[in-house]
Amino acid sequence: MPDKSFVLMPEDISRIMGKNAQRNNILAAKMVSEIVKTTLGPKGMDKMLISPTNDIIVTNDGVTILNEMHIEHPAARMMVEIARTQESEVGDGTTTAVMLAGKLLENAEKLLDMKIHPTLITKGYKIAAEKAQEILKEIAFKINVDDEDILRQIAITAMTGKGAENSKEKFADIIVSAIKKIEEEGNVDIKDIKIEKAKGNGIKDTELISGIVLDKERVSHDMPKKVRNAKIALVDFPLELKNPEIETRISISSPEQLQNFINQEERDIKEMIEKVKNSGTNVIFCQKGIDDFAQYLLSKEGIYACRRVARSDMEKISKATGGKIVGNLSELTPFELGDAEIVEEVKTGEDIFTYIRGCQNPKAITILIHGGTEHVMDEIERALIDGLGDVVCSLKSGLVVPGGGAIEIELSRRLREFSQSLTGREQLAVQEFAAALEFIPITLAENAGIDPIEILTELKSRHDSGERNAGLNLFENRVENVLESKIIEPYKIKKQAINSASEVAMMILRIDDIIEASEEKKEYSNSRRNYLENIE
Repeated sequence: MPDKSFVLMPEDISRIMGKNAQRNNILAAKMVSEIVKTTLGPKGMDKMLISPTNDIIVTNDGVTILNEMHIEHPAARMMVEIARTQESEVGDGTTTAVMLAGKLLENAEKLLDMKIHPTLITKGYKIAAEKAQEILKEIAFKINVDDEDILRQIAITAMTGKGAENSKEKFADIIVSAIKKIEEEGNVDIKDIKIEKAKGNGIKDTELISGIVLDKERVSHDMPKKVRNAKIALVDFPLELKNPEIETRISISSPEQLQNFINQEERDIKEMIEKVKNSGTNVIFCQKGIDDFAQYLLSKEGIYACRRVARSDMEKISKATGGKIVGNLSELTPFELGDAEIVEEVKTGEDIFTYIRGCQNPKAITILIHGGTEHVMDEIERALIDGLGDVVCSLKSGLVVPGGGAIEIELSRRLREFSQSLTGREQLAVQEFAAALEFIPITLAENAGIDPIEILTELKSRHDSGERNAGLNLFENRVENVLESKIIEPYKIKKQAINSASEVAMMILRIDDIIEASEEKKEYSNSRRNYLENIE
């Protein structure tokens, strides 16, 4: 007789097992997919997200929507994670990755209803994902940094449907020019492109600056507002006297001693400013503080100065001007100085910026976004980041694929053909994987208000007759050769989306038991995790 008092887990632990666990997870994943589905493509809709403090974000960027929603369900959080991975790896395609994962799980549910074991489904999905990657590489075609027209079209495709829609051609020119300026031997670091926002004017006034724009003003109004032929010193030490690190007391017994002490401080600061002046510096950017007396002396010498400049900005100024960041005053010589045609303070609306313009061969530059409201500028920034990310990842892989759903239909067709060579139930899983890929062009058509069944039938017919570049041109609302329409996407976006979506779908399908701790245990677990992270 079993012991009736035997307890495996406390009563306050909830547990969902078997089919219920699988259905629960699949439902959560489908709901996440449904949330972002309407944002896909050039005719996709926007979401308005309102925070508890009434901050508003209007966007159709998949990862931004999912991040701001604070999703709780564990399986749904896995879907959010693939969006973040997609964003960090390639900078775009987050909606595609999430939708594909959701559809793979939805199609897996049909197979589960047919009593096919999850292990067989995941095996079939793995085979399909590997074959899809093989076909994808075969279809992709090569590009390089000199194919400016193609790079421009990649940027336009990435920004289509976002807030930048009306000025996408201008922004595409800015993106390609920016990347060509900082490109070195085929390598591009997107962090060398600084994006700054200035409220005022319209989005069409957004400009590319061959230099850096800082959200800083000069430390004293007595300093010159504009400096031509700037010789720029970058210092990460304070232009003030150091405070002792330990508590120090100075014993002064007469007014003369106090005056001597003050005079000595002033002499030391004068000496520092003299060294700055002797190096030929007429503009100084300081990572630390600048003393009031030092500000006065710099103003007297006609030197433009900014203080508390972030380290990341100091590094960008260094790359743009060719100057070196100096850690000690004795190291400041004319050889360490950077060059720019003009450094000036500019007031735009209520904001004050410092422009460093006219850098020769800059390896860090700035895109300055103009716009009427913060919400508009934020969405333009997201569109530019997507455009930059797409162009950079196209150059890194050197490969691009046709867009407009053409690549998904071709992959789907080839996977169905491939499934005929398989035996066993994995064949059904490969076919469902192929069907999931068709969800992308179907949604593109739905979001544009076109009949998705009609479009899918025409796309399949065109691809079956050998037109592998036939896709949706949603500006004309018809199926055509998307390479001729110049609707092009980076190969890496599709590769990463298929990888991420198939991996998360397989992981969720293998879960058959969900054991959830009570609120008290969750709080203990979270506090313990935070404690361990702080120790590390």
